[in-house]
Amino acid sequence: MLFAVIGAIAFSGKAIIVKLAYRHGVDAVTLIMYRMLFALPLFAAMAWWASRGQPPLKWRDWLGVLGLGFSGYYLASFLDFAGLAFITASLERLILYLTPTLVLLLGLVLFGRRVQRKQLWGMAISYAGVLLVFGREVSLAGSDVAWGSLLVFISAISYALYLTYSGELVRRLGSLRLVGLATSVACILCILQFVLLRPLAAAEVAMPVIWLSLLNAIACTAVPVLLVMMAIERIGAGLTAQVGMVGPMSTILMGVWLLGEPFTPWIAAGTVLVVAGIFVFSRGR
Repeated sequence: MLFAVIGAIAFSGKAIIVKLAYRHGVDAVTLIMYRMLFALPLFAAMAWWASRGQPPLKWRDWLGVLGLGFSGYYLASFLDFAGLAFITASLERLILYLTPTLVLLLGLVLFGRRVQRKQLWGMAISYAGVLLVFGREVSLAGSDVAWGSLLVFISAISYALYLTYSGELVRRLGSLRLVGLATSVACILCILQFVLLRPLAAAEVAMPVIWLSLLNAIACTAVPVLLVMMAIERIGAGLTAQVGMVGPMSTILMGVWLLGEPFTPWIAAGTVLVVAGIFVFSRGR
């Protein structure tokens, strides 16, 4: 339980660190490059550790790792970083918290899996909460909020695709090995993206950006991945997911405390609806 709580809170801190870094004039391409540059040795070590004594990957396994690394970690992370330039950390976390519902919808569309009535009710409640907060922020900030929300929502879809298609590879490679390899691929892609799209002079950023990126790579990326996996091993995926509901709460509290974001009745009501909806949703099979 402790691993699950700390992992959920650490994951939720990512948005706060990104928003703090944006105050120093850095863009999403440069910021995610630094995050992945610092995270690459950690994930490469994770992949090496999990691969000890295991048979080498076949070509189809490598294709799967490349595809999942692109969708689940590179594209999802970049779109999330880009969206955070336009919306609050609170709204970003609420949108990302809809990921389990997107996995269910993808299963329905791609594989014809059945959806329970209880899950539909949970989805309706959660999406109503997000729309409540989204509508309020759009009325205050305009089209930038709509654009940022769209980017983050596509990020959630991209990560849901990763979760949907990762099952077979997880069974063959193991979760730790797959995560280590897929995230290493994403790190390399983010670094290559910077090299192709930005001059090398763009790497000269304020020192706070470097320290924030290092903190993001360790405390909000690599460490929570390990903690959540350790929690799943000890208490199961279902209970770990339930404990993960502290994520939106912690993001909102840190946003108010560290970023000075407003805590309005709209955000409070939207958060209650989203968390309640996901709770109802998760009670289904």
